Amino acid sequence: MLSSFLPAELFSFLLVFVRVGSAIMLMPGIGDPYVAPRVRLLFALLLAVIVTPIVAPQLPALPASAVSLILLLIGEIVIGLFLGGLARLLMAALTTAGMVIAYMSSLANALVDDPSAAQQGSIAGSFLAIVALLTIFTLDLHHMLLRGVVDSYQLFLPGEALPAGDMAEMVSRVVSESFLLSFQIAAPFVAVGLIFYLGIGLLSRLMPQVQVFFVALPVQIMAGLAVFFFALPVAIMWFLRHFEGTMRPFTAGG
Repeated sequence: MLSSFLPAELFSFLLVFVRVGSAIMLMPGIGDPYVAPRVRLLFALLLAVIVTPIVAPQLPALPASAVSLILLLIGEIVIGLFLGGLARLLMAALTTAGMVIAYMSSLANALVDDPSAAQQGSIAGSFLAIVALLTIFTLDLHHMLLRGVVDSYQLFLPGEALPAGDMAEMVSRVVSESFLLSFQIAAPFVAVGLIFYLGIGLLSRLMPQVQVFFVALPVQIMAGLAVFFFALPVAIMWFLRHFEGTMRPFTAGG
């Protein structure tokens, strides 16, 4: 019997820790690679200790077989990855928008280490991700993410069949919204870039002897930085609006 090896209290804590830990592993800011693994593990353990008494009525009894226990834990892992992955997909919109901005500003060759994506990325994308993450924590939107993990026990009851179709539809919708959001953020740079390229093309046709590349590159970088200066507050506000609107339904008050 599993009850002799796994007491009921320890089983409840393990069940909560699996879902909470999976969500925190992908959650923006808390689950980023630059956060020490021990810190993330300690945070997940402390959060599981707090959440376990709250969601105890929704937790099922200890399964009779080890196979049922493993299937139950896998289901909780899938739910946690689903919740954390949605927030991570929205953050990916900033990386995509930053690369488009870099192409339109002639900064695509200047790559830096993106701490949130754990890989090289554009300067604009890394800056957008850092500013958005700072704003999320400043406005306490990370509390909404943690609350969504706790309130998910009302939407996804442990031990019940996962709504795979609804989850797949939600993921596909968030992916499409992420691409649309990235283009909306980069739209001012695309518009200015198209006008700039049109002007440079006319200049090269009217004055073929002018080295257009050497003349246009500094001007394009300065124009991109100027647009970035004015568009940054609007871009972050637009991102936060979509971020909150996507994650709000998972909270009890959403």
